Amino acid sequence: MTTTAPTTTTLTGVPALPPLLLRGALLSPLKRPRPDAGFPRTRLVLPGLRVDLARLAAYERVCGMPTGADALPLTYPHVLGFPATMRLMSGRDFPLPLLGLVHTSIDLTRRAVMPATAEYELTTYVGGLAPHRRGTEATVVTEVRAGADLVWESRSTYLARHRTAGGPAAEGREPADPAARPLPERARWSLAHDVGRRYAAASGDRNPIHLHPLTARLFGFPRAIAHGMWTVARCLAEHGTPDAAVARARFRAPVLLPGTVTYGAGDGRFELRDGEGRRLHVSGEVGPYPA
Repeated sequence: MTTTAPTTTTLTGVPALPPLLLRGALLSPLKRPRPDAGFPRTRLVLPGLRVDLARLAAYERVCGMPTGADALPLTYPHVLGFPATMRLMSGRDFPLPLLGLVHTSIDLTRRAVMPATAEYELTTYVGGLAPHRRGTEATVVTEVRAGADLVWESRSTYLARHRTAGGPAAEGREPADPAARPLPERARWSLAHDVGRRYAAASGDRNPIHLHPLTARLFGFPRAIAHGMWTVARCLAEHGTPDAAVARARFRAPVLLPGTVTYGAGDGRFELRDGEGRRLHVSGEVGPYPA
């Protein structure tokens, strides 16, 4: 594997998503993922970033959050960074195919209240590749600064499934029994068939697996599935978060739309299960920063 020195590219505006998604789709069949592959060392920097308050309100509504406060939800900077992330992941030098890529986890840190009316600088870059028991996983880091201060950051992992050689290095991080000991049920939600389309309109993430049963079936799903980041945002809206917060979430199984899910919480942990409380969809924890 050839290692290149990190470089910084300053963006003049938010990248347009449709051409990036198309490029990523077209290049996907050419990718040959493996954990020792080279990956882009570029840090994309987007200065002068301001929030579209109408889109923020739409996001808050679809995620079950109150609207109108001059403060960004803990999960919203992920939406702001999504176009830059797609620019990295749709490129020819990113070794994992965009089609079929699975968001497996996210760690979020907010160091202080982030006014919705403030100006920010966003940076995103690929943190590395690692073997997973089901393929290769990439870590993508996003940072948001207000002036010189780092106020928010995330680390997301994305899995490209492929044959592995097995052995200890390919075991992954999932526990042996993620469905053990359900948390106390706190709420039950009936999810409409259009949750994916409404979240896509607010977030810009128009992956076809979320939009319609026909396009979801092309990727092996019987029906459209909810965005993983919608499930986390909905759980955190129900749980509540401190002004300075740390949250971690692991995506375990897709949520089919329409459907019924149960939200459980206790001792700083939260989870989302199916209507019978058996199948675990999302598990996570949230607490104050610093922990």
